[in-house]
Amino acid sequence: MGENWARNLALVILAILYFLAGVAHIRTPERFLAITPQWVPYPDHVIYWTAIAEILGAIGLCIPKVRKAAGIGLALYAICVFPANIHHAVNNVAVDGETLSWWYHGPRLAFQPIAIWWALWASRAIDWPLKQSN
Repeated sequence: MGENWARNLALVILAILYFLAGVAHIRTPERFLAITPQWVPYPDHVIYWTAIAEILGAIGLCIPKVRKAAGIGLALYAICVFPANIHHAVNNVAVDGETLSWWYHGPRLAFQPIAIWWALWASRAIDWPLKQSN
């Protein structure tokens, strides 16, 4: 099966996840507004444009000519939204009237660097650490 099969599967899964996340941002922006730090200007616009970035990034992953750029863009996106995830966890922000425990926040925060790597690796922007030997 090899690395190409794994990368293609990772690419499809990533594209689906980012597309669904983008749709969720558009359908229920209040959930994302709740975890947006106070210092973010125009948070409703930011939520809308993050949805567009996720959807376009997901589509870009499916287009070979722009796949690397889409992967780099989604990796940068994951870096940019990390403060909201930290804010959500550290300040125990309620979403839909419910707070979540560290059983949720801990893995989510720990997964963020993996999500960054995943976007870069699946899009073939990087080979590390699974470089194929020739």
